Amino acid sequence: MSIEISEDAAVFLKDGGDPVGAVRHVKPGGRAEVIIYVENAGEFSVPLSAVHEVHFGKVMLDPKLLDSAMLRAMGHAHDAETPE
Repeated sequence: MSIEISEDAAVFLKDGGDPVGAVRHVKPGGRAEVIIYVENAGEFSVPLSAVHEVHFGKVMLDPKLLDSAMLRAMGHAHDAETPE
């Protein structure tokens, strides 16, 4: 299966949810991964196998295939936007 992922595509954990980041690099150095910038946390390497779906300029990730550090970062992606 060939998935077309565009750099700068918005990244989501679920369709209809808020974006948690953006794709920065696709297959860097020929590796089967994407580099994703998570808001307020920086860049993370994600295996292509964790990409659940790609459509309409959106990349949906399968949270079951992400490491705990990235999931924690995604959980705080919008902290700077929300007053406490």
